[in-house]
Amino acid sequence: MENLTRRLGAGIALTGVALLSACGGNGSSGGDDGSGPIRIGVSAPLSGDSAAAGTDIVNAAKLAVKKINKEGLLGGRKVEIVQVDDACDAQTGTAAMRRLLTQKVVAVAGGYCSGAVIPETMITDRAGIPFIADASTNVEITERGLKHVFRTIGRDDKQSEFAARYMVEYLKADNVAVIHDNTAYSKGLAEATKDTVRKLGAKTVFYDAITPGAKDFTSFLTKAKSTRPQAIYFTGYYADAGLLLKQADELGIDVPIIGGDANQDPTVIRTAGRAAEGFTTTTAPLPDFIKSTADFVSAYKSEYGTEPGPYAPYEYDAVNVLADAIARAGSADSEKVTEALHATKDYAGVTGPINFDEKGDRVHPVYVTAVVEGGVFVPGKKLDESGNWVDAKG
Repeated sequence: MENLTRRLGAGIALTGVALLSACGGNGSSGGDDGSGPIRIGVSAPLSGDSAAAGTDIVNAAKLAVKKINKEGLLGGRKVEIVQVDDACDAQTGTAAMRRLLTQKVVAVAGGYCSGAVIPETMITDRAGIPFIADASTNVEITERGLKHVFRTIGRDDKQSEFAARYMVEYLKADNVAVIHDNTAYSKGLAEATKDTVRKLGAKTVFYDAITPGAKDFTSFLTKAKSTRPQAIYFTGYYADAGLLLKQADELGIDVPIIGGDANQDPTVIRTAGRAAEGFTTTTAPLPDFIKSTADFVSAYKSEYGTEPGPYAPYEYDAVNVLADAIARAGSADSEKVTEALHATKDYAGVTGPINFDEKGDRVHPVYVTAVVEGGVFVPGKKLDESGNWVDAKG
């Protein structure tokens, strides 16, 4: 796997380690007093419909810390993960984040549902604590001028452009249906996609929200079918996607159904059964799609006995780039770590080079389609540098 300090000059890396060994952080923010472990918080849904994704995020964070501590990258100081359950809920997330900040964390890496991360990052920013989101894509997260907020994943306006182009340009759909679930992530992606579909000269003939957790979507899908869309884009979460696919199949809806990046979970395939075949999602590249994640995937499977979920490598990178920032800052002081994160240049993450723009967003995020074939997600299509649709494999 990539050594976290490989890209640093030896003098810079050694200086950071020496400072950490000598005095740690100065304790001016983030609660670090220069002794004991450096604590990194992870907020994620560990209960509710998205608990599998949250557990995967926590596992990836712990795997990153295991490597950081084994390699002694921070001058002998150990890193420790402090996890909290935000249940993908704004109120629960707010309480969880306040509780987390009492644990003297230097930074936070995690999140899943944007609806929880939006208020969580307000709290961490006020406290001067950097928060790196690994999966939360709502535009608002980094559009509020918050100095201490970053992410290793792309954002909804970038994904919506990719999704709209895929449906209108690649699938040749003139009429599109867009379905969301009224959550911050889902509605934000849906609205941005609808706008981009219009800009590309096509029509959104159906636009409405399901009730998350409902058991019968047939009436809703019948209304969508009556508008005769040539493609359907669902921006909700995987807990509902499988049932939507199954009931759409039962209704004879035979147009392509595409999901946003909260849908590439095996739960969708298990729930939908044969109806999942051909289901396509727009997503950041999944772990198995990226050659540079091979060692990470192997380590994750060895540690946990299962495949890493879609956001595991992005959480792994979030924790590692934090460690890199601490090393470069020569301090575990949260403000100094924040400044080092803003100065990140071509960090060699397992998901590719990481740079942050002035808003804290990842520069040049990549999107692909993932398609269910033979009961698993496989690479579909991507845009090359010239804007042409090519195979995403490799």
